[in-house]
Amino acid sequence: MIPDEATATIAAVSTPPGEGAIALVRLSGPEAVAIADKIFRGKQKLSEVPTHLQQFGEIIEGDGAIDQVLVVVHRAPSSYTGEDVVEISCHGGVLVTARVWEACLQAGARAARPGEFTERAFLHGKMDLTQAEAVIDLIRAQTDLALRSAAEQLEGRLGERVTQLREDLVSLIAHLEAYIDFPDEDIEPDVGADFLARLDQIGKQCDALLATADQGRIFREGVRVVIYGATNAGKSSLFNRLLGFPRAIVSETPGTTRDTIEELIKLGGIAFRVTDTAGLRSDTSGPIEDEGIARTERALANADLVLHIVDASEAKPTDFKPRISQASQLLLLNKSDLPPHPNWNDSDALHISCTKEDGLAGLEEAILGKVSEKRWDVPGAVAINARHRDCLRRALAACDAARLALAQNLAPEFVAEDLRAALQAFGEIIGQTDTEQILDAVFATFCIGK
Repeated sequence: MIPDEATATIAAVSTPPGEGAIALVRLSGPEAVAIADKIFRGKQKLSEVPTHLQQFGEIIEGDGAIDQVLVVVHRAPSSYTGEDVVEISCHGGVLVTARVWEACLQAGARAARPGEFTERAFLHGKMDLTQAEAVIDLIRAQTDLALRSAAEQLEGRLGERVTQLREDLVSLIAHLEAYIDFPDEDIEPDVGADFLARLDQIGKQCDALLATADQGRIFREGVRVVIYGATNAGKSSLFNRLLGFPRAIVSETPGTTRDTIEELIKLGGIAFRVTDTAGLRSDTSGPIEDEGIARTERALANADLVLHIVDASEAKPTDFKPRISQASQLLLLNKSDLPPHPNWNDSDALHISCTKEDGLAGLEEAILGKVSEKRWDVPGAVAINARHRDCLRRALAACDAARLALAQNLAPEFVAEDLRAALQAFGEIIGQTDTEQILDAVFATFCIGK
């Protein structure tokens, strides 16, 4: 049921703040057309014009005009929100846009909350919750892969898979509860091999979706790349070369970089969040450097790819060894423009020179190769976000608990309770449950006017 607050007519500026050629002010709600009629002057009243037909006129304030505009009425239910929607295209100045929006408020609209237009689209059944989340992913997409993933989720691919899981689970619960409620009706309990096989299939589908969590994070946030090595190995020089501009200070003085510095780059349609770190060494000069090294360790713990850079003109340290990590790693022998030290002759590494920019094209290819190994760039795959992952983990745990209850020959009521918990978790993903708290969390991340 739609809450009373959602019956108010809302208004917002739906284009970014600042100057531009055109700005869009949007109204949605049962009084959208009536409110727009109060402030619009044209050849016809907006309440009399056909839906989806553009009208030219003026937005007025008293007897004067604020701006000449184009207005389109989208009548319910054939609109983005499922309500009557009025879109006013005015000139894109900061002041004129604010005046048009204020005129809407003065005529009876309420200022929209962040994401409230898309929230209403969800509440009116125009999209499920995964599609609503895809709207903000689409807006924030910074690479082709992120854009493609968001577009596919907006089409409903994830929602369709979760809906099918819910339907399969509802079928299991219905049969089990019929057996519980009507013991005299000779209903087969169906808790043998067939029931377990169906339950296991739901679990496998959960696992398959959970396996896309890293891919979803990569699409939305980028591959976390950490440049790591001893002091003066060339970490900041490499960082600057990858970015294409001097972001980090480069100096021969050891310990110049004391904090982690992060920037975004794009390679092969994939976003990479590259982090420059403080050089690791045992003889630190005080608490500030200690904190810098601690931050380096935290960055390494969360890395997807580590670029371990060393000075190939110097002897290999006696205790040198690749860092043990779950992340992919590349060993980079820097300063290849200088005579190499023979200690590095047998190393499986890339030779680069940050000074001469030698080997950097090969490094970019190697980085993309590591991404391909991890299968982060598979097109067309459903990629879940952190909220989906939490729900799926709870659903899977509940299915496992139901399976254990069956194995222990517990009463079917206990099995049904576990299955209902899984059903609740699946429902949270697409919004088919009591979702007020979930909606507040999801739509608070949206911009106003969307």
